[in-house]
Amino acid sequence: MTLVPLAVLVPMMGAGLMAALRPVTGRRFSDGASLLTALAALVICLILLARTRDGTIVYWWGAWKPRPHDVALGVDFAFGPIAAGMAAFAAALTAVGIVLGWRMLEGVDHLYQAAKLVFLAGMVGFALSGDLFNMFVFFELMSVAAYVLAGFRIEKRAPLEGSLNFAITNSVGAILVLFGIALVYGRTGALNLAQIGVQLGHHAPDGLVIVGFALIVCGFLVKAAAVPFHFWLADAYAVAPTPVCILFAGVMSELGLFGVARVYWTAFAPALDGHTEALRWTLLTIGLLTAFVGAAMAVAQHHLKRMLAFVTIAYVGLFLVGIALLSADGLAGTAIFVVGDGLVKASLFACVGIVQHRRATIDEVDLHGRCRDLPYTAGVFAIGAIAIAGLPPFGPFLGKALVEDAALKVPGMEWVPAAMTVVSALAGGALLRAAARVFLGLGQPGVQDESSDEAEVEAEPESDEPADRTPPLIWVPAALLLLAGLCWGFIPGLGHGALAAATRFVEPNAYLGAVLHGVHEALPSVPHLTPSGSSYLYGFAAVIGALAVAAAGVARHGAIDIARPAFAQLRALHSGHVGDYVAWTTMGVTLIGGTFALTLR
Repeated sequence: MTLVPLAVLVPMMGAGLMAALRPVTGRRFSDGASLLTALAALVICLILLARTRDGTIVYWWGAWKPRPHDVALGVDFAFGPIAAGMAAFAAALTAVGIVLGWRMLEGVDHLYQAAKLVFLAGMVGFALSGDLFNMFVFFELMSVAAYVLAGFRIEKRAPLEGSLNFAITNSVGAILVLFGIALVYGRTGALNLAQIGVQLGHHAPDGLVIVGFALIVCGFLVKAAAVPFHFWLADAYAVAPTPVCILFAGVMSELGLFGVARVYWTAFAPALDGHTEALRWTLLTIGLLTAFVGAAMAVAQHHLKRMLAFVTIAYVGLFLVGIALLSADGLAGTAIFVVGDGLVKASLFACVGIVQHRRATIDEVDLHGRCRDLPYTAGVFAIGAIAIAGLPPFGPFLGKALVEDAALKVPGMEWVPAAMTVVSALAGGALLRAAARVFLGLGQPGVQDESSDEAEVEAEPESDEPADRTPPLIWVPAALLLLAGLCWGFIPGLGHGALAAATRFVEPNAYLGAVLHGVHEALPSVPHLTPSGSSYLYGFAAVIGALAVAAAGVARHGAIDIARPAFAQLRALHSGHVGDYVAWTTMGVTLIGGTFALTLR
């Protein structure tokens, strides 16, 4: 148990050490010490992940354990395999990001590395926390560090604007969560997730509980960048340093969805048990809308970082679809999907970083045919794009296939796999089109549009290293990330373990017993989970669709011209004005809150 607090304390102490020793040590010290700290946190999280096989781990800070009659005054970390796995994944991507920063970034010092370690501490603390208010605290700790990292090159206008948009819209999300927590506390007198579940389970949900639930869900969906709360994400990703984008795309938004799942199943599921169908359709609608908007915007982009940002939004939507099924099968598939997709997307961002390093631009139009001399980067990017589309039997495919199979088990959801296939085809096709034009020079050179100047500003070189070669510390991590993402689907027993973990995650009574009574249950016995034959057909269909979308984009097919006005209208909504983003957030909270008010009572 003594390892549990160290999962957060180690990166926090490492960050403090960086700041304290800044005047007397150089960059080599900060680079090495930050990597060792991230690796230490990774080892701790992996040990905790292994120990969750014996049941939910509960650690009470200050030994303030629950009093009789389920009264919990203390603050706890309470987590199972899924939470520990998210924490370990965050630590692993942080370590990779630190290594990439050694050659991609010039001018970074101890404070940059300290901010990255604080970011890691926030992610780990959020994943492991069993207290609603402390989930909020850790998420805000993570968010503040993220604002700093996104606007690292603060002397330039674009990073400053992107970071401000990021900060303001996410602060609105934080306020929503805080108000929701206040309402729940007013009803239950509790902040511990298990005790909230006990208190809410005694009565049918009233208006106050539903409003509190809606505010918390909307606040976390802002963090996850679900539509219509997604506008900030592309602005932040476009200006953030590439090593930071790896963290943002791989785990930050996914933690927002984890928050929705964690709060629902541990605190609100007992009260909302009779409204599962209504909640499922609401979350499913949000997820699919997010997926299609993200995929369409990815097709409309020529700025490579923004393209990957919108691919991230599209897959956040697909992850939300898996959670929206409100089943252990769907959650298990989502957990596998998040890791496989996150590893591959991280490799794609690293490839874009290589292009930015070598050509000082990441505009698809300007790069047309200029990267023919980067065959290894081209190979990693193309394979990653096909994997993102869902090529069987690799890592992203496995998670997506299990979500699709879970949807087929829910009455009325037989059409969901087809919708997910279309999204994957559009997102993968946008990336393959970029690969064909940038690395092969296929198609006719395009025409720069009004956003080209902004794209050039956002793509200024992050390093002063010679641009005639790619340092091994950049391309080796890119290749290893891709390899890890592809091999993720081949781990023996992965589906079985994920289903067992998800089965315990969605069972609130087991969680309540572990936290409030110290009764620990081992992972339940579940069947082996493998993709069905139909999921392979959907996977190949998505890849074929992606190739078709890419071919149409390269050839400027008439269908693309027909869709261009719609794309232009959609792009116009992403104005870059933070006031517009806050207005969309307000509208989204109103619609989602109103839907919950009508359907959950």
